[in-house]
Amino acid sequence: MQSIFRSITQFIGHTNNTASHSEKIISAIGGFIAVFAVITISERFLGLNASWGIIASMGASAVLLFAVPNGPLSQPWPVFGGHIFAAFIGVSCAILIRDPLLAASIAVGLTIGVMYYLNCIHPPGGATALTAVIGGESIHQMGYQFIVTPVLLNVITILLIAILFNTLFHWRRYPAFLRASNQPPLNNSNDSATISHEDFLNALKEIDSFVDVNEDELRRIFELVNQNAAKNRLTNYDIQLGKVYSNGQVGSDWSMRQIIDESPDKNPAQDYVIFRQIAGKAKKRSDCVTRNEFAQWAKYEMINQDGKWIRKD
Repeated sequence: MQSIFRSITQFIGHTNNTASHSEKIISAIGGFIAVFAVITISERFLGLNASWGIIASMGASAVLLFAVPNGPLSQPWPVFGGHIFAAFIGVSCAILIRDPLLAASIAVGLTIGVMYYLNCIHPPGGATALTAVIGGESIHQMGYQFIVTPVLLNVITILLIAILFNTLFHWRRYPAFLRASNQPPLNNSNDSATISHEDFLNALKEIDSFVDVNEDELRRIFELVNQNAAKNRLTNYDIQLGKVYSNGQVGSDWSMRQIIDESPDKNPAQDYVIFRQIAGKAKKRSDCVTRNEFAQWAKYEMINQDGKWIRKD
């Protein structure tokens, strides 16, 4: 049952949210301030009814800028380029292509391609391009002026608010460059110290898809994972009869085993344990290995709480 639930959550993309309550509240407040400013500006130049489309795209930008301020999609160039190029493409398609359905489809498709090639991928830009085509007569009458007011003005406003608001919190410096330069250096492990900029680029090329995490954040995550793994590594003395352990792997490689018998010995080479596989894939459902070998496999202990297996703190 546990493996079925895990498979379902992985399939639908449901992941654990590790952000604190204060971080979530700060993000919500920042989004409120930004969208309030965007609505005020959009109503000033477009009127209430005609402004909903552009407000929607800027609202999506607010989610990125205040909930994911360090992500590549949230940085100033993607926000600026994503919206401005999208607005230009959208207005051009609305003027040159009579069929609204075709114009809207081409506008969004071209926007995605241009954002890719100009390294300014910003998903809300797709909504900006779409708004320029289907936003109504008020927007069509503006022509290319739509790019300047309200789009450019809104972009500048939301970027300024993001910079000023996130500056109030040292861990949320924006743009991400400011946060990276403000981060205390980590003690590099042997593994992370050998990883170069080119290694990251080659790894991303292997994935061959846009990854919404920058190199500095990825390196820091890797270093923190190494530190955490080293700090919490199990020893031979932690492997005890009757207890359950997991290998801590991700996806289909995850598994869980219970020690069902043991043959203690002061000599590590003769100190054996017998385990049975509880969950996950394994060549053998049970096996006999040394306690040291099992400790090398295990990453942490598991406990059953209200019928659900969870990691023991």
